[in-house]
Amino acid sequence: MNDKILEDTNDPRLPTTIIPHTADFDGSSFGGRSSRSKLGGWKGLSRHALRWGIETHGIAPTSEEERTDTRMWQMFTVWFSAILNLTGMSTGALGPIFFSLDFRECIIVLVVADIICCLVPAYFVVFGPKLGTRTMVQSRFSFGYYGAMLISTLNVFSQIGWLIINSIVGGQVLAAVSTKLNDTTGIVIIVLISFVLSFCGYKTLHWYETYIWLPSVVLFIALLGVGGNQLVAQIPILISSTPAAAAGMLIAYGTTAGASDLTWCSFAADYGIYHESKTPTWKIFSWAYAGIFTSAFIGHIIGAAFASAAPAIPSWETGLGDGEDFGRFLVVILEPIGNFGKFLVVLGALTVTAPCAITMYSFGVSLMSISPMFAKVPRYIYSLICTAIVIPIAIVGATHFFTAFEDVLNLIGYWATSYASIVLCEHFIFRKNDFARYSVVDWNTPSNLPLGVAAILAFLCSFAVIVPSMNQPWYTGPIARAGTGDIGLMTGFFASGMLYMVFRTVEVKFSARRRNG
Repeated sequence: MNDKILEDTNDPRLPTTIIPHTADFDGSSFGGRSSRSKLGGWKGLSRHALRWGIETHGIAPTSEEERTDTRMWQMFTVWFSAILNLTGMSTGALGPIFFSLDFRECIIVLVVADIICCLVPAYFVVFGPKLGTRTMVQSRFSFGYYGAMLISTLNVFSQIGWLIINSIVGGQVLAAVSTKLNDTTGIVIIVLISFVLSFCGYKTLHWYETYIWLPSVVLFIALLGVGGNQLVAQIPILISSTPAAAAGMLIAYGTTAGASDLTWCSFAADYGIYHESKTPTWKIFSWAYAGIFTSAFIGHIIGAAFASAAPAIPSWETGLGDGEDFGRFLVVILEPIGNFGKFLVVLGALTVTAPCAITMYSFGVSLMSISPMFAKVPRYIYSLICTAIVIPIAIVGATHFFTAFEDVLNLIGYWATSYASIVLCEHFIFRKNDFARYSVVDWNTPSNLPLGVAAILAFLCSFAVIVPSMNQPWYTGPIARAGTGDIGLMTGFFASGMLYMVFRTVEVKFSARRRNG
């Protein structure tokens, strides 16, 4: 196989990009000579982008020669930074605010939900270094070329939902600090910073995520330092005086927290495609799991603790209100340390750009995976399109933040759980946990990929179990109504996995000649 190195990729700021030129590789995902005829009007822009240090690599898998980065600790920092922020606190706060749980009940639910649900995205991270594939491209090895288009489409809408929620959180916090800013201005600031980071690409994102967790840690320490005494004094009283919650409320909160963890799996592999493929699987997984679990659990617990204590402290209760403006709540807690407290809140708000930036980056990658036509447009252009979509919707949605937050998280969680179960079933059962069984060179050749019928059928049929198990403000299924609470995530995960095993076994018999079939 002849390799041709893209022009201008000798820039030390960029990863070396080598394109295997075979009939099975689509060069349209890259900038450079090999794709000039396909990129058409984008070719000049891509050449300039390379010179400026902007990543122009598309959705084609990276070769093993390109996967040489040995800094596996970046699998910790990218997720620790993306998850340890005010959004995580907001998720934790949902327990006391909307599910009427006390702090003890929140702890029990969060320990179980976070320990279990963080396992899934952590393993999805492994696919990046091992295969060099973006998450949505890797989906083709279970859903097939055309079936993966459906998953990519769902992922695009999910990422828009997450971006809206995160930008609202950051925007409201910025507005709460200064009388000169409102929610709209704050949202615009958060989204524009995220746009710049995602526009630059992979290496810039990893550099940013290496350090942006520090302000979050300082803010959380300050919150515990300033509000710790009142927190410790009030929580035991709340625990002893609050009647036990119904099982349905515990499960519903666990579903919400678990959904916030599980949804990372749909783009978890995107941030390891240049890291060393020979690294043991357990080491990649351990770094990723440590980053995802510790950040999720810390943020959830702190949010639940302060929201639990708020009703017993008048100033906190006033600041929290109905939960629609979390930024004002933080400002009230840190009021005793004056302007320094406001400064910390501003830093905390800016850390929301960490999840926004990687989500915006993966939005472009997911959109490119939907259609070859979309893959011809450079990835960084989609960051601009995403910005134009998110800002107006987030501004409108800012007035109903927490209600929207719960709905979006749960809806994303339903499909992401079924998707994850199918991909993991394919990997562990049909490919025997062996990455060598993936013929990555066939990533863009439909005839050599699975038919995808088994995955699509299992995915769609799983909703026959999910829907009756749902408990949403706009719909409660008969199973959930019977007192189980929202068990849609659990039923969806197991139903899709079991159905896929049956359907895939049949599919393999009819597609034996396919190299990945």
